[in-house]
Amino acid sequence: MVTFARSIRAQPFTPAGWAEFGWTPVPDTDERDGQSRLHFEWADAHLNLIGHDREEVPHTDDGVVCQMLFRHLTHTQALLILNVPAVMVVARPGAQFGCAADAGQLHAFLLRPLDSFVLHRGTWHWGPFPVSGQRVDMYNIQGLRYAEDNDCARLDQVGASVQVLTSDDQAAR
Repeated sequence: MVTFARSIRAQPFTPAGWAEFGWTPVPDTDERDGQSRLHFEWADAHLNLIGHDREEVPHTDDGVVCQMLFRHLTHTQALLILNVPAVMVVARPGAQFGCAADAGQLHAFLLRPLDSFVLHRGTWHWGPFPVSGQRVDMYNIQGLRYAEDNDCARLDQVGASVQVLTSDDQAAR
């Protein structure tokens, strides 16, 4: 049985809610276009399709369990959700995870197909994982050598795993 330090409800994804963790693309006619930029310290920008399966993470009757987070210090990462509602957990770039109380730094977002966003360098993240369906597919831009820059914070090892509350009716909005 999976244990968790606390539960958080996944919030609807909005550009304003996301601003602490990254940014969202704007139309080319928007005066803000070009103000935010992708960064690839190793000049290894790479575009591919990625996905996560439902079975990759533990589930509860009310949602999913976040047991670890990852971050990339050398590059931004841009994602576009393609096919199903999904959930993502994030924490600000400077967050540290050494005890169960540190789970209070986590935020969760419900994502819909065609939601697009960029993670700031160093933003801790988990997912996206499907809320409904077996697999979420994503359009992904990140450093080709991301595996060499893929810090992991194991929440489960410090008693800080978090149950992320989701519901299909929320995800469908």
